[in-house]
Amino acid sequence: MKLLIVTVVEEFQSQARKLLAQSHIDRFSQSEIDGYKEVPSILDSSSWFPSITGGNESTMYFSFTDENKIDDFFTLVKEFNKRLETDNPIKAIVVPIERYV
Repeated sequence: MKLLIVTVVEEFQSQARKLLAQSHIDRFSQSEIDGYKEVPSILDSSSWFPSITGGNESTMYFSFTDENKIDDFFTLVKEFNKRLETDNPIKAIVVPIERYV
């Protein structure tokens, strides 16, 4: 058993869910999050409200699942990310689980 954590910008939420389904990861949790990235200072100064910074609306998925399903998911995510024309790819990590009840 492993813990899969996936982050995705709002634009790619439906695609991420499709990739989870294609990998037979049918049990997962979802949480809305704000993603932040360092912005060059020239963009900050050109903002209407330079003192107000906001994150990108994103989603985090996490699932306790089998390693073979995660391998399939990673393969699909790599293929999906290759076709992107944005610098916001789907990101995923795996955390080993030592014990669970």
